[in-house]
Amino acid sequence: MSSPRLFVFGLGYSARVFAESLRAEGWRIAATCRGEEKRAALEAEGIEAFPFDRDRPLADPAAALEGTTHLLVSIPPDAKGDPVLDHHARHLADLRTLDWAGYLSTTGVYGDTKGEWVSEAAWLKPTGERQKRRVEAERGWLGLHRQYGVPMHLFRLAGIYGPGRSALDSVRDGTAKRVDKPGQVFGRIHVADIAATLRASMAKPTLGAVYNVVDDLPTPSHEVVEYACRLLGVEPPPLVPFEQADLSPMAASFYADSRRVKNDRIKRQLGVTLAYPDYRAGLDAQLAADRLAAGNLRS
Repeated sequence: MSSPRLFVFGLGYSARVFAESLRAEGWRIAATCRGEEKRAALEAEGIEAFPFDRDRPLADPAAALEGTTHLLVSIPPDAKGDPVLDHHARHLADLRTLDWAGYLSTTGVYGDTKGEWVSEAAWLKPTGERQKRRVEAERGWLGLHRQYGVPMHLFRLAGIYGPGRSALDSVRDGTAKRVDKPGQVFGRIHVADIAATLRASMAKPTLGAVYNVVDDLPTPSHEVVEYACRLLGVEPPPLVPFEQADLSPMAASFYADSRRVKNDRIKRQLGVTLAYPDYRAGLDAQLAADRLAAGNLRS
């Protein structure tokens, strides 16, 4: 019997951590990419690579997807819709080897709850255009499950952080900002806990299920920066009112909403125990790992 095969549409930060955890156990990994240079790099790593984007669907979908037992989609929708659904919904509907599929969405679909708690049962009230596109994409993926039996699961991710992409890294490279917007809180999730949640779902699939993937402690962003500075022994950047923060449109959009998102379902239904239940645990572990790696390099 051949080893299971994961096909990933969009091998980004979270998807790669998940895929690497499976590859270490002998799984075959295939993924889409943009451009021949990236394709060559992935294939040099032993990952099957297939060019794909909005303007270039898979050249031979049946061949690319053949033997796929598990599917992960982490490509966001664009102004035209979800490019994977638009080009390949029919091919996925015909994929008879598929045991599990996951779509990485965002907790942004809940919109602004003024800091109140929300669960997966809440009404979706997206406030921005990107979040509205996510709601439509979710409907499309669930529709593929309901109409054709594709074993789809939705994962609504909070703000993702981890090695190379955390407050520690932004403090070190001088890009960290402490932005003050009273009453505003973010949810976060460590990339390792995303991978663990996906794996728990694979072990216990519930077709059509929706899960919030978020840690236990929603927190204002400036408090996370302060903690990272304390760990690194540096002075925090000045606290700047949101109106004066000179944020990019993308960065400013994250401050449009304030919400607290419940994660009971991944714990109760999937048995997930978060390795990093709050940002302190995640940053503490990352700093310890960074120092260990630096010590190993010096020796």
